[in-house]
Order: sequence, then C-alpha cells, then structure tokens
Amino acid sequence: MAADAAPRRVRPAARLAGELTVPGDKSISHRALLLNALAAGTARVCGLGLGADVRSTERCLKALGVAIEPDGAEGRVVHGAGRDGLREPDDVLDAGNSGTTMRFLCGVLAGQPFLSVLTGDASLRRRPMARVLDPLRAMGAQAWGRADGTLAPLAIRGGGLRGLDYALPVASAQLKSALLLASLYADSPTHLREPAASRDHTERLLRAQGVALQTDGLDLWLTPPSQPPRAVDIDVPGDFSSAAFWLVAACVHPAARVTVRGVGVNPGRTGLLDVLRDMGARLTLANERDVGGEPVADVTAASSDLRGVAIGGDVIPRLLDEVPVLAVAMAVARGASRIDDAAELRVKESDRLHAVAAELTALGATVTERPDGLDFAGGARLRGASVASYDDHRLAMALAVAGLVASGETTIQGAESVVISYPAFWDHLAALAA
Repeated sequence: MAADAAPRRVRPAARLAGELTVPGDKSISHRALLLNALAAGTARVCGLGLGADVRSTERCLKALGVAIEPDGAEGRVVHGAGRDGLREPDDVLDAGNSGTTMRFLCGVLAGQPFLSVLTGDASLRRRPMARVLDPLRAMGAQAWGRADGTLAPLAIRGGGLRGLDYALPVASAQLKSALLLASLYADSPTHLREPAASRDHTERLLRAQGVALQTDGLDLWLTPPSQPPRAVDIDVPGDFSSAAFWLVAACVHPAARVTVRGVGVNPGRTGLLDVLRDMGARLTLANERDVGGEPVADVTAASSDLRGVAIGGDVIPRLLDEVPVLAVAMAVARGASRIDDAAELRVKESDRLHAVAAELTALGATVTERPDGLDFAGGARLRGASVASYDDHRLAMALAVAGLVASGETTIQGAESVVISYPAFWDHLAALAA
C-alpha cells in the first residue's frame, strides 16, 4: 500500500477527454516472470505492470533463487533457473495481496522436492485455497494450511507428481494455471476440463515456450516436457482490466471521449466490451495487431445512452474483474439490469457483491444484493458521499468513476489500494478530467 493513506476526493468533471496508456497487463506480467523463471535461457520482458501484486511475484521468485534484473523503468531481464533449478527458500514466501502469486506458486512448489511456506496479507489469508490444494494433493503433493488445510499460511512439500484427469469445478484461470504449472513436473500427461472458457494467457505462453499443450473446446491436455521450456521475450500489452475504468467512465459521462492505446483484447478478457455494446455503448477498436501472441488494439469510448441488460453464464468469467465498474454503468443506465452467476466475487480481495451494493447504494443507486449477483433499478442520479474501498483496488477505482458523474464531492476511504494494480490511476484521472 502507499504510504499516504489519506482519503481521495473526487468531484464531477465537466468533461473527460484524452489519450492514455495503462499499465502492462497484470495477468500476463505474472506469467511472463514466472514461466520464464522456469525456462532455460534468458528473457527480456518489457512493459510490465509493476503494481504491488506483480512485485510480489517477482520478490517470491527471487527468494526461490531466480536472478531477475531491472531493464528500464518497466522491464526485467529474467535468467531462467530451468524446470529443476529453484532452491528451497530461506524464509516464508510473502505473496502480499496477490491471489495470483499464491495460487500460481502453489502449482510450481507442488513440483519441488523441498518445503516452502506461503503467506500473504490479512485479506489474502482469508481467501479460499482448497480448490487449488485439493487437486495438487491428488497429484501427490503434500500441503497444509489453516482451517483444515484451506487457508494461508500454507506449507507445501512437493515432488513425485503424477498426471491428473480433472474437471475444474469453476471457470478459473488461476486454478487452471496452477494445475498446468504443476503438470510440468508430473510423470504423465494431465487432462483438464473447464466448465466454461477462462482467460488463456498461460496456454499461449506455454505453447510459445515449446510445451506440448493441446486444446479442444473446453478440454486441455499437457504432456510434461523432457527438456525445460525455452525462455521467450515478451512485450506486455496494456491491462484491459485497468482500461475498463476509463472506458466505462467515458460511456457514462455526458461529455467524454477517451482512447486507451495498446490494450490487450484477448477474447477471454473482453466480456465487458460485449456487454457495453449490448447496452448501447459507443466503442471502437483501431490499430488491431498481434503482440507476442496476444491481440492488441487502441480502444476508444465516448458518451453513450446506456440501457439496462441482464448477464450471466459464460460471459461472467470473461468480465469478473470488471464487475465493480460495470456496476456503475448498470446503476445509471436506463432501465433495470441484472448480474447472475457471479458468486465467485464473494471471495476476491473483498466480498465484491456486498461491497458494490453497499457503496453504490450510499451514492444514491438502487442495488439489490443476491447470493450470486446483483439487481439494479437503473436510472440513478448519483450524489457524492463518503464511501469505502474495503482495501480493494478495483472497488476504489470503480467508486472514483462513479464520483466523476455524481453531484457534489465523493470521498473514497482506502483509496491507496489502487497501488495493487494501477499506481498511476489518480494521475491519469486528473489528466483526463483537467
């Protein structure tokens, strides 16, 4: 967290206009560091999203013996340790607030013939780990934790893994990736079956590294490599989840046009674009290209007459991180909106269903919380109030977007949490609203 914990005050902007570049994609940044750490050779990774979460992954990899050097402000040179080159850490590995760091490392450490202990901050120690640890135990890893082995701190002794045939209980890229990472160390192939599509950044990078990984619809097969994966240079695209705040802000604001350049538009991540289009949003993609195996574009959003929609099912895994800011759009859109099948949001950095409902209600929206979703009456005229971020970076930024279109002043407690993924957020907001 930032040293300055003072609340942030946001007032309505007369207009929003400009172009900007958001931090490197957080999901790809984690994978670029971690998978190259397990590779043979040296890789340059440029454009990293160096928020607190990605720095947690970097710190843990260094503690495991991986040499990582700075390469400019947002780059790193990763000297791969090879699949079998990690060393037993001298101390507890601290994942901070990063569930991605902890769950990915569970997969890697399950394959290591030594003991590791993993912990995180108070929020991460409340987040469930059983859905990752149970299949890793089925592969042959030993793992212990609080609450009957379901909560961090975790202790893992790995090695001697066998291949897995497993149906994932939820569409989760973190769970899928943890199991794929463990499968690199197994003695036989692994077959995973997803209930719905989730982001595929791990699969793309593993293939680029020469790992034999096949997919057929929602089925994946990984054959453990006989040689270490090869190091791959990566130019990380802009983070779509960070861009989402500006895209929604432009859509809900009455006088706005904002372009976010160089954004990753992997179909597994862009469910928000589909939903916003269904709501009537004015969105355009330009300069579409491929960067390091990932689709990238410049995305422009402008003031829109949004209408309510109902969403659920397969689109939810494709926009789960964007629900807090999508909720702002649904609160002010014409007509009712509904989000179903989103119970996974209750075990994020905060209980996001509860937090979104409570704080948007404080701003004057009519929101009903349900066990797996939210209902919005729509048409809200938001008014400034004192609101809480629950130390959740995505909620803090979503509330800032709401404050740009609310009457009066909105005061956001815990606003420093944005450093988790987007340290420059407040500077970018000030530039667009200048």
